[in-house]
Amino acid sequence: MAPSHLRPGFGYRRSADQDAPAPVRHPVVVVGAGPTGLSMAIDLALHRVPVVLLDDDNTVSPGSRAVCYAKRTLEVWDRLGVGEAVVARGVGWRNGWVHHRKQLVYEFDLLTEAGHKMPAFTNLQQYLLEEALVARAHEMAGIDLRWRNRVIGLTVAADHVALVVDTPEGPYELQCEWLVAADGAKSFARRQLGLEFVGQTIRDRFLICDVATDADFPNLRQFWFDPPFHRERSVLMHRQADNLWRIDLQLGWYADPAAEQVPERVAMRLRRILGEEANFRVESAEVYTFQCRRLERFVHGRVLFAGDAAHQVSPFGARGANSGVQDADNLGWKLRLVLAGLAPAALLESYNRERVAAADENLRRAEQAAEFIAPRSPMARALRDAALHLAGRFSFARDFVNSGRLSQPTVYAGSPLTTPDHPADRFGGGVLPGAPCMDALVERSGEADWLLRHLGFCFTALVFDATPPSGQVERLAALPVPVRTVVVRVGTAEPAEEACLADTAGLARDRYDAQPGTTYLIRPDQHVAARWRRFDLTAIAAAMARATGSAEAA
Repeated sequence: MAPSHLRPGFGYRRSADQDAPAPVRHPVVVVGAGPTGLSMAIDLALHRVPVVLLDDDNTVSPGSRAVCYAKRTLEVWDRLGVGEAVVARGVGWRNGWVHHRKQLVYEFDLLTEAGHKMPAFTNLQQYLLEEALVARAHEMAGIDLRWRNRVIGLTVAADHVALVVDTPEGPYELQCEWLVAADGAKSFARRQLGLEFVGQTIRDRFLICDVATDADFPNLRQFWFDPPFHRERSVLMHRQADNLWRIDLQLGWYADPAAEQVPERVAMRLRRILGEEANFRVESAEVYTFQCRRLERFVHGRVLFAGDAAHQVSPFGARGANSGVQDADNLGWKLRLVLAGLAPAALLESYNRERVAAADENLRRAEQAAEFIAPRSPMARALRDAALHLAGRFSFARDFVNSGRLSQPTVYAGSPLTTPDHPADRFGGGVLPGAPCMDALVERSGEADWLLRHLGFCFTALVFDATPPSGQVERLAALPVPVRTVVVRVGTAEPAEEACLADTAGLARDRYDAQPGTTYLIRPDQHVAARWRRFDLTAIAAAMARATGSAEAA
């Protein structure tokens, strides 16, 4: 059995700011070196924005905490240069079983098509994830990661944010043009600004265990409603790295948290699941009551909230860390353009609009799952059990079963940055405006490649089976915010143009509903800003003005 994980210790070091005669002003300070804050800092550094990252601790997360990362989040990390390491260290999965009492109700597959680089989901303890992100941050010259730097004062001015930071050597002051508060559920920045969450507490309690065992359970998501080993409640089991298993047991609202965390009682519950003769060790066991709530706004002057500091959601469907990382994905390129003077500060309001909509979607999904998992009345429970009973025989009933709708990225269809389809363009499918791009296996210069590797960090015109008119690629590249052009040749093993991608299997064509001339405008975060059936420089320039906050359609 694998030994307990030993968290690394990162040394405090004195920064030059502590010896400066006056507070030093930085472009961006990020507070909180969890998954959201680390992803934010890496993204900014790759955008060539220097960033100071402050954390009040000197190590990674205790316990596994967030464990399940969705395909879209893995694609974000791949763009940041850490996706392959996370996938290699974690446990990839795509299948799940849903049980009701002693019956297997149905199985599901979350990635039924080939040609994607990233798996549907990867499970990895949060401390191991953070170690990978910290290693990436430490190797980047643009990130000043300061351990044991606790923010104890915060004042927002018209053109900057002033901070007071405590250290083992005493406090010092610094300033920043923009502050990203990714400092968790107990955010100091949120409390300092007097901001409150809106939402609700889920009236239930859950025992969340990390259990090391050599037992050979299948590598998939298993969820039980009312199983024999935990009657009238639910159980969720997931595999993590190093033979560690996450086991969540529903306890009910009136369970005594202190009594449920007594080691003997925890072991008794686990033996019922794992078997009386099972060899296991409890790495951690905590009782949680989950929140479904958010700030009314994520943008407050020059303070931008992300991750758990902005929204808290129950873990049904793996929506916590995934949504935080996607907050960072949304914000990084916008901060770069604003800091470079290439977009108005009002562009950051689109971060508020897009990510508040994403938070509302996650909260709604989590609340729906909670209502199904823990029915609030005898009638609701009867209806739930009927749906579970029918789901074992009829596929239509499975749509009513909700053990946690698994995390999906938000489509920014209603965003002011998104240009809707023109009626004349008549798309029958493909990637909708506002949606994240889909990956596809392609070729470049005869070598296997991935489409998403060529999208991101800048605006991109993705053109299928057409050569833009002479000089127009150069004119796109000369726009105030440059647009790079990537051409995909469908069914061509070796395109004549060296920079083209070959879609030999037609995967990209099918996923983007492409015809010769089909053009997509892709944002730096790999979301679609607009699309057309032909390459049109004027239309692209107008969509660019809208996507960068310089113009908005009436």
